[in-house]
Amino acid sequence: MQEVLNLFKTITAIPRCSKEYQPFIEFIKSFANEHGYECMVDSVNNILCKKANSQAKLCIQNHYDIVCLSDGCVPQIIEEDGFYKAKDSTLGADNGMGCSYMLRLMQLGYDCEFLFTSDEEIGLIGANGIEFELQATQMLNIDSESEGEICIGCAGGVDIFASTSNKSIVANTENLDLYEIELTNLPGGHSGVNIHQEIPNAIKLMAKAIKECNAKLLDINGGERINSIPANVKAIIASNTAPQATHENITINKVKDPSEHFSVYDDAVINFIYSFAHGVRGFDKELNVVLTSINLAKVHTGIDELSLELSARSMDNDELKRIKDETVCMLESFGFTTRTSGKYPAWKPDINDFTNKVLEIYKKHSPEASLEAIHAGLECALFKDKFPNIKVASIGPNIFNPHSKAEKVELQSVENLYKIILDIVKEVA
Repeated sequence: MQEVLNLFKTITAIPRCSKEYQPFIEFIKSFANEHGYECMVDSVNNILCKKANSQAKLCIQNHYDIVCLSDGCVPQIIEEDGFYKAKDSTLGADNGMGCSYMLRLMQLGYDCEFLFTSDEEIGLIGANGIEFELQATQMLNIDSESEGEICIGCAGGVDIFASTSNKSIVANTENLDLYEIELTNLPGGHSGVNIHQEIPNAIKLMAKAIKECNAKLLDINGGERINSIPANVKAIIASNTAPQATHENITINKVKDPSEHFSVYDDAVINFIYSFAHGVRGFDKELNVVLTSINLAKVHTGIDELSLELSARSMDNDELKRIKDETVCMLESFGFTTRTSGKYPAWKPDINDFTNKVLEIYKKHSPEASLEAIHAGLECALFKDKFPNIKVASIGPNIFNPHSKAEKVELQSVENLYKIILDIVKEVA
C-alpha cells in the first residue's frame, strides 16, 4: 500500500488542474516506457497505456485532472489523524488516488488497458471526445468516494450558462451609500455527492443580504467551479439602508465618498438569484439517493455583462431534460440569454456478471459491500453510451468533501481498497 501512497505524492506534485495537460502526459509517457507499456495520447489529451500485443479483458479508468480553487495550484499534502489533507487547497485525491492505483498496477506489469481521461471536472470533456477503441469488455473505474459501495449507476448532468447586459448608468439622486460585502470560507463541497447536506451557498446568502436592504447591484463575483457549491462571493451595492449579515462569515464595509453616478444591473438579476431554488429537487426512495438537483455555482460581472453558471443533475434522463428546460425558461423570463453544454447521460443501474464478480470479491474483504447508484456524474455513463457492450463498475476509497479545502482521503480505506483492486485484477484480467 505504501507504494500507492508514494505514487500519489509523486503525481500530486505534478500540476494537474483541469486544462493543464502536458506535465502529466510527459510523466505518464516516461512511466509507461519504463514499465513496458505503449502510451498513446488522443487529440483531447486522454492517455491510453497498454502492452504491445495486449490481450486485455479489463480496462482500468480514471480521470487525471483535479479541481483547483486557484489557478495553477499544486496541493501540499498533510498527514493528520489517519488522513491525507492539503494545506489551504483541495487535495486532488479525486482522482489522483485512482490514478495512483493504476500506476501501481502498471509497476506490477498487469495486462490491462489503463485509460487516463482529461478534463472530467469541467464537463467530462475527455470521456466525451475519446478517440481510442477499447478492446476490453469490462471496465473498472476507481472514481467513487465511499468504501463498501460498488457503483453501477450515476446521475446525468448538464451545465447551464446565462448572461445579461441589462445595466444602466443612473444618477445618485437618492444619495445612496456604497457598500462592499464579502462572504468567505464557507464549507463548499461537491455539487453532486454533497448537495443534500444543506451546505450554505455563498451566492444565495449574498442575494439575501442585497434583497433585504433593497439595494442596487453594481458588481458581484462568486463561486469557484461549476461542480462545486460556492464558498466565496464579493459584491458592491448601493443602498440607503445598511445591509445586514446573513452569515457569520460576512464582512460589510461602507465605501467612503460614493460617486455621483452608478452603473447598476437591473433588479431582475438579484430577484432571480434570490428566488432560485438551489439544491435537491427530487429524491429516489427506492435507490435511497437524490434523484434530481441543481447547483447555482458561479456569478461574474465583466465590463459589459453579468454571467451565471449552474449545473443540473438527475438519475433520470427525462427529469434531467425537464429541470434543464425549466431553468432555461425561468432565466429567460428574468431577461437572461442562455446556452447549455457539457451534457452527459445518466448511467442506468446495470447488474451483470462483471458487477456480480466485483461484488463477490469485495464481500470477501467487506461483507457489508453493496451495489449502489450515486448522484455524482461519472464518466462511466459516457463509456456505456460509446461502448454499449462494455460492463462497468466503479469503486473507490473514502474521500470526504471533494472539490473543497476540507477534502481528505482515509489512509486505511486506501489500503483496504488496494487489496480489493488487486484481487479483482487477478481474477478478471
